[in-house]
Amino acid sequence: MEMLCTLRSATEAQRVALLQAPEQLEDFVDDDEDFGDPKGSAFLELDIGEAWHGLQYLLTGTPWEGSPPLDFLVRGGEDVGDIPSEEGTARVFTPAQVQALATALQQVTQKTLRARYDASVMQAQDIYPGTWDEPESEVDLLEELLSYFEELQKFMAAVAKRREALLVHIG
Repeated sequence: MEMLCTLRSATEAQRVALLQAPEQLEDFVDDDEDFGDPKGSAFLELDIGEAWHGLQYLLTGTPWEGSPPLDFLVRGGEDVGDIPSEEGTARVFTPAQVQALATALQQVTQKTLRARYDASVMQAQDIYPGTWDEPESEVDLLEELLSYFEELQKFMAAVAKRREALLVHIG
């Protein structure tokens, strides 16, 4: 089964509602409308697919640890729970945490990420999806991660500018 990561903006009211009623999580994630948002403002969403674990490694230098806020893809925030129809969990971050994260991401350079990239180490540390040592060009894999990183920076800056919360779902 693929483990894919989706990030979605949420209003503060939506974040609180999800924490109070986690059974609403699946409706929120699957809703193409604006779940429970009385203002009807459109949400922002970014699908980083299978790149989540490689980005976690490049951002923190570790598969599952790291320092906040850059470890946000695998840790941090508040656990909302599981989505019944699929594996995986979701976590939500406050608007203040999103602001800190957006600032931290803007300070990360591609040079830093390039320096951390090592396909053999990533394979040995079982970084998902575990295809780092396949014949595909290492340069292509790195460039794909860097492209996702740029999208992640833009997305987080936009969510922070809107002063919204964030839902991170891996499943």
